[in-house]
Amino acid sequence: MMKYTVILEEGEDGYIVAHVPALKGCHTQGKTKEDAMTNAREAIEAYLGSLRKHNEPLPKDVDVEVVIDA
Repeated sequence: MMKYTVILEEGEDGYIVAHVPALKGCHTQGKTKEDAMTNAREAIEAYLGSLRKHNEPLPKDVDVEVVIDA
């Protein structure tokens, strides 16, 4: 099992924006924190699935100094 840091921030439109620093371009959102985290899990799975399909290495999580929880 791999673990990745997910950062949640409140977006300008009131949605919760989630991004995964270790996975460049892996962003999603949801109406609630729970929705954003569910969508983040799906986005991470899809991202890693694409890397596996193309025989690319799976990135390790990165150290995050500041995590903003919306």
